[in-house]
Amino acid sequence: MSAEPRLALPWRVLVVATAAVLVWLSLDALLGSDYDRTTHAVGAVLTSAVVVPLVVVARRVLDRRPWAGLGLPSLRAGWRHLLFGMACWLVPAAVGFALCLGLGWVEISVRTSVGDVLRVAALLVVLVFLKEALPEEVVFRGYLQHHLATRLPAWQAVVGQAVLFTGFGFLIGAARSVDRLALFLVFALLVGAFRAATGDVWAGIGLHVAFQTVAQLFGEVGAVFDVVGADVLGVVAIGAVPFSVSWLVLRHRYRDHLNWNAIAPEPVPQSG
Repeated sequence: MSAEPRLALPWRVLVVATAAVLVWLSLDALLGSDYDRTTHAVGAVLTSAVVVPLVVVARRVLDRRPWAGLGLPSLRAGWRHLLFGMACWLVPAAVGFALCLGLGWVEISVRTSVGDVLRVAALLVVLVFLKEALPEEVVFRGYLQHHLATRLPAWQAVVGQAVLFTGFGFLIGAARSVDRLALFLVFALLVGAFRAATGDVWAGIGLHVAFQTVAQLFGEVGAVFDVVGADVLGVVAIGAVPFSVSWLVLRHRYRDHLNWNAIAPEPVPQSG
């Protein structure tokens, strides 16, 4: 006989969203506010090591349904979407950087050697994947958006998870200003649209990795560049241009396949 979920869907969404906030707050308290590369690495490993199993447990215990419904197939199956998401952000971002530099809005100088820049960039790709991209996409675009999409039209599920993600950013202290709240909301809407269009979270992970890695590399986390006009760079080359173009590319590529009013099916409950 098929087992029914232990809790009604709204309660499962609330439980997992609350657990995500508590995990991030606990890890921040454990690791402290002072930044160094070792702390960043430890935090990245711990975040994925705690959050991904948390979602696995929620899926098995609260939902009693197969993992497949959450949109995280193996990398072997999802690598094309991963690269698609990265390219959707990186290509227009490169154009944005060229625009800012060419028009004299921004000046960028290297603090260290090119080899050191490449090493830091490679390290940040791994750390961003483990600390932000994988855990946040699995929770918000995987678990939460999927559950909303089984009851609401696709566009409402995208908006719903974006509101939850923005609230998450506020509660953990990552989005307390108006501009940061707007960034969290717009970013979540974009990666939520990628989740709805592609059917899995790999494209969102790719876009997330590209965006966060570049933002950190040219900020104080990377600490390898001096940037004059950092605010303009952030708004134009890291935000407006790649976000807008990514949305246009997504709409064009999936225009014949995505029904924004569709409701997603939920896999059959597990027996037991």
